[in-house]
Amino acid sequence: MLKHTILFAILLSAINTFAQETVKVKNKLSQNVTEVFTVPANNKLIRQGLYQALFKKKTVVATGLFENDKKTGLWRFYDQKGQAMQIYDYTKKQLLFEAREDTTSNLRYFLDKQLDTTMNVTKPVKIGGRYYGYLPYLNLFTLPQDLRDVNSDVFVARVELLISPLGRLADYKVHLAAINFERTINMNIHLPNQEDMVFMPATLNGEPIASQVVIKCYVTNSGHLDFE
Repeated sequence: MLKHTILFAILLSAINTFAQETVKVKNKLSQNVTEVFTVPANNKLIRQGLYQALFKKKTVVATGLFENDKKTGLWRFYDQKGQAMQIYDYTKKQLLFEAREDTTSNLRYFLDKQLDTTMNVTKPVKIGGRYYGYLPYLNLFTLPQDLRDVNSDVFVARVELLISPLGRLADYKVHLAAINFERTINMNIHLPNQEDMVFMPATLNGEPIASQVVIKCYVTNSGHLDFE
């Protein structure tokens, strides 16, 4: 009995020590999405343990585990309404589920190829799903300084991403339009997070092919972009 009591005390001490040595971090990913994760108290650059991204602080849009700042195991991704979008196994590097897409989607896909009904085509896929996975491309944009005094509601916006046959981001543009106004802004494709450079490429009859992803969005009050 004494041996069990000592063992329990040691385990409890270890749990308390671990809890004391980690801190919770919250970051805003966009106007509506906040990420929550833990880091060691002595190294706040290393994400460790449970990660969640929350839409308006309540709806989970991404959840999974970090191990030494690397995503591991199964990650689940959802849209703003909590509908399942994608399941990806980062350990096995395997896509386990991708939700079907219909005409209500904010995304459109194009191939530089004349298609016919005999061709077998798959779209490009962003790990992270069609909501959370594309947030970085929207949030990295900031309205140019000379347009800051313009009411953001007047703009129609779309993001265009060119994906190479190797599944790499090859071009990244933002198109703004309003009455008697059009501007195309070429964005830097050397993104801070290397994961945002990587896609599962589109395929044509089983062979990877270049593709374009177009995202319908709007300009927020803070000068960034968000999904329509």
